Amino acid sequence: MARGKIQIKLIENSTNRQVTYSKRRNGLFKKANELTVLCDARVSIIMFSTTGKLHEFISPSATTKQIIDQYQKTLGIDIWSTHYEKMQEQLKQLKEVNRNLRKEIRKRMGDCLNDLGIEDLQCLEREMDSAVNLIRDRKYRALTNQIDTSRKKVRNVEEIHKNLLHELDALKEDPYGLVDNGGDYNTLIGYHNGSCGGSNLTTYALLD
Repeated sequence: MARGKIQIKLIENSTNRQVTYSKRRNGLFKKANELTVLCDARVSIIMFSTTGKLHEFISPSATTKQIIDQYQKTLGIDIWSTHYEKMQEQLKQLKEVNRNLRKEIRKRMGDCLNDLGIEDLQCLEREMDSAVNLIRDRKYRALTNQIDTSRKKVRNVEEIHKNLLHELDALKEDPYGLVDNGGDYNTLIGYHNGSCGGSNLTTYALLD
């Protein structure tokens, strides 16, 4: 019984479509390699999947550029010329943008003003005033932040100074260094012994 003819149409299921693409791509590349080996042919295959992924086969004895160059030469066409013309047009546009930007910068530095009319000069003046106001506001914010930081530092120093004064007052109130022994009435009293450069204390016991 003869096999029925398989209808070629788009595979609706994306997973099955990807599996079929991979199998047939590998089979196509295998045939291309056999053609290269058996017939000494130069073969180039460029493929893009539905996801945009590139797959390529090229005979070991050639490069993709060599194949394309030979293709152009054989058909008498130049597929690079259109691309080159587009690049030239883009370069021209970029140069024009760069030229205009440089001109605007020179205007804001006070140059190239002779060709400007009254309206253009007034417009430029408004733009410069707006820029100055923005710079002034930014300067004031920076100064405010700097002042706030300085004030915080001053408050910290004042707090440290205040604490030191409290400690000094506490020492003045207890000049003899009496030590509370928590109910032990054999309390010690200490006096500076007057030795040069030292801090030794002579201690005496207070008897009840």
